This record gives sequence, structure tokens and C-alpha cells, in this order.
Amino acid sequence: MLIAFSITPLGVGESVGDLVAEAVRVVRDSGLPNRTDAMFTTVEGEWDEVMAVVKQAVDVVAAQAPRVSVVLKADVRPGVTDALTAKVAHVENRLAQG
Repeated sequence: MLIAFSITPLGVGESVGDLVAEAVRVVRDSGLPNRTDAMFTTVEGEWDEVMAVVKQAVDVVAAQAPRVSVVLKADVRPGVTDALTAKVAHVENRLAQG
């Protein structure tokens, strides 16, 4: 499955980049395939492992912020692997065809 999520610390002032970086560090340290862009971090794996990573990332931020907002979107497709890159590659191939 793919989980795209964003974590926003609340009540810590305008600059939240350092706390967001700590959440991304949790994801990268997980060893699961992942990608971070300007809006979301996407993680690929089995349900329990990706949800555990999301929880750990929230916990890291919650340890330093009085409130945490989480937005999460999931693509649950049992038996599918490498969706993180394959889905994008499919779109890029179609675009290349004109």
C-alpha cells in the first residue's frame, strides 16, 4: 500500500520546518521506500508497517508541539509492489507518447 501523509505541528510558531524534518527523518530511517515533496511524504509497505511509521513520525513531532495535524491518503492494493515508482513511470510513459 501507499500512504501519503503530511504532519503539521501546531502551537509552535510560524516556522515548522525543523519539526517536519524530524518526522521525515523517522520515515527515512524506517527503511521503507519513500518520497518527500513540498506537500506530502509517501511511504510504501504493508499496512501495519506504514501505519507504524506514521505513528512514530507523529509521536516525534508531538513530543515538541502541543498539537499535531495529520492529513493522510492511502492507496490499498494487496499484492502490488513498487507502486511508488511504477505509478509515476506509467504517467511519464503516456506523456512521452504524446
